[in-house]
Amino acid sequence: MKKVTFYLMMMVLSLSVVPTQMLAAEKNPTAIANTPKEVPAEVKVLLNRLDEIKAMDKSSLNSVEKKELRKEVRAIKTELRSTGNGVYLSVGAVIIVILLLILLL
Repeated sequence: MKKVTFYLMMMVLSLSVVPTQMLAAEKNPTAIANTPKEVPAEVKVLLNRLDEIKAMDKSSLNSVEKKELRKEVRAIKTELRSTGNGVYLSVGAVIIVILLLILLL
């Protein structure tokens, strides 16, 4: 009995996907205007410092100075990641959300 309901559910899902794909192919593509978001001032300062470090001539630095630069770059990159306003979802969370949607709808 479980196999029959599984196959029935798979058939219904596969039939519901085909028409949406055909409709998506028929629509005319529209241009999306890229409006650049304003970058906060502290992020600009960090990005400018990264550019300065990349442009530096590191051949004249000794190993201690290079190590300090690497630490600074790592600290800046972690700070930039933490200031990101994005929402991150893991693969497991996405799978759970999809399963909940399937069960509820």
